[in-house]
Amino acid sequence: MTALMPAPETAPRPSPPRIPKGLSESTALPTAPARPLPGFHGAVSDFKRRLLEATLTQAGGNRTRAARALGLQRTYLLRLIREFEIRVPPAPMPARRADTGPPPGKVG
Repeated sequence: MTALMPAPETAPRPSPPRIPKGLSESTALPTAPARPLPGFHGAVSDFKRRLLEATLTQAGGNRTRAARALGLQRTYLLRLIREFEIRVPPAPMPARRADTGPPPGKVG
């Protein structure tokens, strides 16, 4: 006795992407990237790095304000900065008065 198996169905081939009018095929299709895509984890790491750098820049290098803006503990932000080797510009120092005496015109 011979068992007959149904012939495997072939999946329909996907049609090539439609090119909008006015574009040639060479300009419509993206070129292959020069380097391989980083994958999921690489993309997440790139996003984290850019987010940290942008937030630190916006906070003027103040890590405490950046951590607060991101909803992170300051110590965790410091760990991420070390992990991603992010160069943080130093926070600007508050302006100091040159003279700490009484203001001019006041007799003490």
